[in-house]
Amino acid sequence: MKIRNALAATAALTLVAAPAVAQADFSRISAPVEGESELAGSSVIIGLLAAAAVVGAILIAVDNNDNPISR
Repeated sequence: MKIRNALAATAALTLVAAPAVAQADFSRISAPVEGESELAGSSVIIGLLAAAAVVGAILIAVDNNDNPISR
């Protein structure tokens, strides 16, 4: 009998709360930006370093070191 009363109370609470939740405004308002990011220029440097690493890896992989070990 206690479970039936608890379920009835829960159902009544959800019926009462449903219109309030449906009426609430959940839109997000963004904060104003007051300046530029301090990390704005670092993406260019990171890109150049990544390109240099790729070129270096290609040069190491293509290196023609065909010298014999024994003479």
